Amino acid sequence: MKTFIQKLGKSLMGPLSIIVAAGLLLGLASTLQNPMIFGNSLANVEIVNTFISLVNTLSGGLFGLLPILFCMSVAMGMSKEDKEIATFASIIGFVLFHTTIRFFLNLKGINADTTSIDYLVKSGMDILQATQQSAVYETVFGIFTYRMGIFGGIIVGLWSAMIHNKFHETQLPTAFSFFSGKRFVPIMMVVTIPLLAGGMYFVWPLFNMLIEAFGNLLAVAGAFGTFIYGFLERLLIPTGLHHILNQLIRFTPIGGSAMIDGEQVSGALNIFNQLLMSSNPDMDVMRQATRFLTQGTHPFMVFGLPAACFAMYQTALPKNKQKVKGMLLAAGLTSFFTGITEPIEFAFFFISPLLWLFHAFMAGLSFLLNTLLGICIGNAGGGLVDLMLFGVLRGPETKWIINVVIGIAYAVIYYLVFKWAIVKFNIKTPGREDEEDEINMVDEITELGSAIMAALGGKENIVEIDNCISRLRLILKDTSKVDEAALKSTGSLGLIKINEENIQVVYGAKVEKAAAELKRAVKANV
Repeated sequence: MKTFIQKLGKSLMGPLSIIVAAGLLLGLASTLQNPMIFGNSLANVEIVNTFISLVNTLSGGLFGLLPILFCMSVAMGMSKEDKEIATFASIIGFVLFHTTIRFFLNLKGINADTTSIDYLVKSGMDILQATQQSAVYETVFGIFTYRMGIFGGIIVGLWSAMIHNKFHETQLPTAFSFFSGKRFVPIMMVVTIPLLAGGMYFVWPLFNMLIEAFGNLLAVAGAFGTFIYGFLERLLIPTGLHHILNQLIRFTPIGGSAMIDGEQVSGALNIFNQLLMSSNPDMDVMRQATRFLTQGTHPFMVFGLPAACFAMYQTALPKNKQKVKGMLLAAGLTSFFTGITEPIEFAFFFISPLLWLFHAFMAGLSFLLNTLLGICIGNAGGGLVDLMLFGVLRGPETKWIINVVIGIAYAVIYYLVFKWAIVKFNIKTPGREDEEDEINMVDEITELGSAIMAALGGKENIVEIDNCISRLRLILKDTSKVDEAALKSTGSLGLIKINEENIQVVYGAKVEKAAAELKRAVKANV
């Protein structure tokens, strides 16, 4: 089960880079429309208006693709091999899934016409009831179906991966051999997807009620709900489950729902991006969305954790300061500019539960303070780029100055707490290892792949190699054979043993290079 959850969490990250990029473009377009920055000087410039319309059209198209993007990403991430076949099959499955649900809905006379707000009002409902009833359904790629959002994509993606892993090596009798192996997977999708869709036709209304109940619980909790989210999101980092929590908040009703330009939009990031396309967005609605977005991360990503890096550098043993200077500087700058925090966090998470809990608490507090003070800065990155584009450049209505003031306070608090705790409890942060535990850190190692492979117990011990944005995710035959000291010498920032077979090795920004060289080393049988 742990392996499944880890892979699912990683698989859900696939579409995020596309959505963040689209969000950045929307942020730029929104800035050009902001009269508080450019006045009305750009309002009648045709090329600017054309650019804004193009960005809004492209971004809207990308957001409409979210369900199938998640479907493809999950199918690809959860399949063991021949991932392109699983991805291809998932597209077939996605279309057939919603087509089957449309068929069952039509049997009960439920279609786009009978669920329109006008029709429901004429049938005796008031506007609120009609709006809520109509929002239960949507049209996906021209197919009328339940409004399942990314859940529909995830469900079909998981089903596609399961069917693929089970049947992609199936051999049929000689007369039907053409349909064996990879070709058999799409056939099995056609046969089995109607069964899945039929089940979801009955199950989804109940599941949708649970999702809405959880979303209502967060809404009832008010600002404290954002503290719970921020605290759990940081606490779950080592498990990878924070990815699942993030996507639920960003793209489902758990993160809130709003009626925008006559359309029901669910998910904090979806609402924020939809409002960015408006020349005059409702700031109250936007603030309800951004309370779960990057405004709560800036204080500790841009300010707090880089200050913690400085504290770790200052408390390193004098003879080790030069050795860890480059690593800590790189980790601090990565968090500062991009919001990628794991290279720093794994330097203290497992060696000091005290600092781990302090960090999680401060994250929750940051979300709470930003909500209470009415900050309005969105997107899903968290670094300086997001702060500038969605805070500073969108003008004083975002209250970015208060966000920065909180951040400066966080920098001071993180520095003082980390420095005090490291010295007081002799925490073995980088550069404070005991003499016998010291590792000769190097920026680069010749034949990096071979060194990592050897540290993992050799080629024969490696079953599967994968990676996310900052970690190698490995399945080994025996994790007890892993040499942690040798891994540190290759640039590893930390190690997470999930169970006897699953392990994660944190490399930060160098993870792509580490994964590529390890794969080459294993393939070449070096």
